[in-house]
Amino acid sequence: MAVIIDGKKVAEEIREEIKKEVRDLKSPPNLTVILVGEDPASQIYVKNKGKDCEKVGMISETITYPSDVKQSELMRLIQKLNENPDVHGILVQLPLPNHINENIIIQTISPEKDVDGFHPINIGKLFSGANDGFVPCTPAGIVELLIRYNYLPEGKKVVIVGRSSIVGKPLGLLLLRKQEKRGNATVTICHSRTPNLGEITKTGDILIAAVGKPGLIHKDMIKKGAVVIDVGVNRIEDVSCTKGYRFVGDVCFNEVSLVADAISPVPGGVGPMTRALLLKNTVQAYRQIKGI
Repeated sequence: MAVIIDGKKVAEEIREEIKKEVRDLKSPPNLTVILVGEDPASQIYVKNKGKDCEKVGMISETITYPSDVKQSELMRLIQKLNENPDVHGILVQLPLPNHINENIIIQTISPEKDVDGFHPINIGKLFSGANDGFVPCTPAGIVELLIRYNYLPEGKKVVIVGRSSIVGKPLGLLLLRKQEKRGNATVTICHSRTPNLGEITKTGDILIAAVGKPGLIHKDMIKKGAVVIDVGVNRIEDVSCTKGYRFVGDVCFNEVSLVADAISPVPGGVGPMTRALLLKNTVQAYRQIKGI
């Protein structure tokens, strides 16, 4: 059986490290989250972010708006937060209602406070190899998992299934960087419409599935001894569960764990790491704003 890459455990380790770091700062970093609408999943996620901040001694504030809020009002709020020296990280919970242009909202956030790492300037810094920008939290969390389990990307063939701007593309850039241990991988990015997908995924020493299709990756698509990171979070009906549903990844876990050397589960793999790296980015923002 494959080694289970435990994201919960590693995220807890990172939170403990951040807690010690925050304790030595003159004042606590502040993360302000903007939540629009009443999507239950977004509400739970934002609530958990607040709990994470509390655990490490950071300040977390949530500003909520109804789903019919005007885009111009959101932009005015973000500008005020940009100018507020006591706010160090700004995060707008996605997705937003259809009448709001997400790209415009993201571009309104100051790059120095864009702890989600989605602002074009931060993406540009990632592309150029600069180290002073913010890396999107999920890709950063994936790399951190690999490093802490000693599955170093350097010199490895990494296959990423998924081309989103949130995971696939920035993760590819991150792994390509000229950085000892954390980068220097040979990266292939493919997606659900890639012909002969299984032939390509079989070439990966490290396979990262982030396409959002439950059970897409089977054991016959995996190189024996590969490391598999499952980013997918898919809700499927299951009458045997109390809630009537459960969450699964993009990888057929029971099958793939028989041929892989290591695998991350869903839930409990990448998800906790995303939240932990958000805290890390917020501390980085605090330090850069304070000049320390």
